[in-house]
Amino acid sequence: MDTPLTQPLTDAEINRLLDGEVQGAERDALLQRLQGDPHGRERLAHWQTQRDAIRQLHAGLLQAPVPPGMREAAHRASDAQARVSGWWRWGGMAAGIVLAFGVGRLSNHEWPSGPAPGSAPLATLPAFARDASVAHAVYSPEKRHPVEVGAVDQEHLVQWLSRRTGKALKVPRLDALGYELVGGRLLPGDVGARAQFMFQNAQGVRITLYLGALAPTTEPAEASGETAFRFAQEGPVPGFYWVDQGFGYALSGPLSRDALMALAEAVYRQL
Repeated sequence: MDTPLTQPLTDAEINRLLDGEVQGAERDALLQRLQGDPHGRERLAHWQTQRDAIRQLHAGLLQAPVPPGMREAAHRASDAQARVSGWWRWGGMAAGIVLAFGVGRLSNHEWPSGPAPGSAPLATLPAFARDASVAHAVYSPEKRHPVEVGAVDQEHLVQWLSRRTGKALKVPRLDALGYELVGGRLLPGDVGARAQFMFQNAQGVRITLYLGALAPTTEPAEASGETAFRFAQEGPVPGFYWVDQGFGYALSGPLSRDALMALAEAVYRQL
């Protein structure tokens, strides 16, 4: 059994170091443990590099004033910003991605004046659909750690995520559409765990399927526990989402609406 000085650091402890939340003796103790934890040192350096890169992505735009006409829209999006803040502590960078995305659009006067035909307006976009888009933006660019469990351990992956989400899951086969499973990971949600499955085609394009239980809703469109496909393009990447018997599903990726629709239909038929 590991002693306190040799016990590997948890992700939460690494995040606290990264965020500067520990000082004095507590910080010294964590740094001492880190000396004997090579995997922890690697994760800390990896997350710091990602955070620095994201902050530099739109460093100039962060100093630009927000156009007056966009302030009202920013107020309407305050609820979305509050939900995104939870992602900051989870991966240490999701908020930066959304901030860079939002500031870039606002600075270029590209805030949408209305939803595209058949798409969901930002004000009514479910939180889980926004989270799915953010999760895709956070993890799909990863080279070494895009998933927690790879496709080679698919049986274990499905059993693990099924147990944590409380639903017997299946990994859809998308080979006929050119996509193979990369693997999956566990993510946090409002009423329990969420799961993300990642797929990739021969050109290296990645799509993600995000799913999990939803909190009870009084919205008419979802009160029956089921919704039709809806297209969302307000987040970092577009996607289709739907609700089926209290579970939310969202398929996200940098593809055209028609290509995403074909993939979403293939997923729906197999779940």
